[in-house]
Parts: sequence; structure tokens; C-alpha cells
Amino acid sequence: MSHTILMIEDDRRLADMVGTYLTQNGYTVEHCGSGAEGLARLRQPPLPDLVLLDLMLPDTDGLELCKRIRTQPLPLASLPIVMLTAKGDPLDRVIGLELGADDYVAKPFEPRELLARLRAVLRRPPLASTDSSEPQMQFGQLAIFPAARMVRLRGQEVSLTSYQFDLLLALAERAGRVLTREQLLDAVKGASLDPFDRSIDVHIGRLRAAIEDDPRQPRRILTVRGAGYVFAKAQDV
Repeated sequence: MSHTILMIEDDRRLADMVGTYLTQNGYTVEHCGSGAEGLARLRQPPLPDLVLLDLMLPDTDGLELCKRIRTQPLPLASLPIVMLTAKGDPLDRVIGLELGADDYVAKPFEPRELLARLRAVLRRPPLASTDSSEPQMQFGQLAIFPAARMVRLRGQEVSLTSYQFDLLLALAERAGRVLTREQLLDAVKGASLDPFDRSIDVHIGRLRAAIEDDPRQPRRILTVRGAGYVFAKAQDV
């Protein structure tokens, strides 16, 4: 099955090079040269399978565009996003992940590295809707539907990226067990993050913002200092 990638990049030469390489590897590539053009395309069906988003665009900041995509209605809000950063600045990467990007690639990059990262993100199954009759995992008011890859909190659907859902499921399936960052990265198949940087912490922070009443005082995903994270087995929230 061919995946469609929407590349939002103002550097036409780079877009042509990447587009040619990805096409040769079986992908369908669409290109938009500005944030406004990219957002307009995303509002038209069918949706692409992934957005390859440049950080520096002529009309808008790529981080702001990422944020806007994540605030749209589903399924657009959960569309996989891989950021392209010009300098590989760790701060840019952290901010991008905080705003909901699934991964990042620093320029200049090897086309094979980009391809590997895109494949890793695309291997994660898409999110889907479900009904209340499907078997689920229940933790207090939080319901996780593994087959449909959907989460409800107090009956309301929670908007998560595919990576965030995989991370939540990995934690919930091992509720009560402390998991190191390395174990979490191993559990979330296809992850391309470095366990020795703090990217996993950013994803945990985003996940807490989605499912915790007060992310600063979490009651579901707890930090075990010097060890990792644990998903509370007994929850009354």
C-alpha cells in the first residue's frame, strides 16, 4: 500500500530532491511551498498519511502550524507530523515535540535517515473511532480501546497522536510497573528517539496534558525519580 506524504517546505530544490527519493521508494509525495497552502490542502479530502513539515516557512512558523493542526477536529488532529529543523537545535526539537510533532529530522540529513524515520512513524496504526461494546482497558474514568486505538476520559474522546496512544498503551499494559525510558522506547515499536536525550519526557508531558486533570500533579502517569515512569494501577479520577 502506497502512503501519501504532504511536504510543506519552501525550499523547492530540497522538496524536489526529497520528493524524487521518496517516490523512488514507493511513496506518493505532494508539495506545498507555504504554511497557508499546506493548511488549505489539509482541509481538503483525502488526508495524506503523514505531514513532513519544515520549521522555517516564509509565511508562518512551522511550530505554529504544527500547533494549529493539533487543534483541528479529528482525524486531522491526529495526523502524523515529522518536523524538519534547520539547525537541529535541541530547543527547537523539544518545542516541536511539545506541540505534538511525532518526530524530527535535522538538516542537513541523509535521505536514508529521513526514509527510516518516516517508515517508523507510518508503521504505527492509525487512530480510529469505536463503540462502547468493544473490549477496553478501564482505569477510573479513563477508558482505553486498544483495537480502535481510541481513548475516552469521562465519556469524552481524547485527541492523541498515534505516538502518544502507543506510549499510553505501553504504560497501561504494564500498569503498576516502573518503566525506564529505554524500556518505553523499546515498547513503542518503530520509535527513533535517542533514549539518552529527554524527548521521551516531552511526549510524557504531552500525554499528561491530555489525560491528567492537573498535569503538574499527575495521578495517572507518575514519575519515579532516577528510574522512569509508572502508570497507576488503581485510579479514582
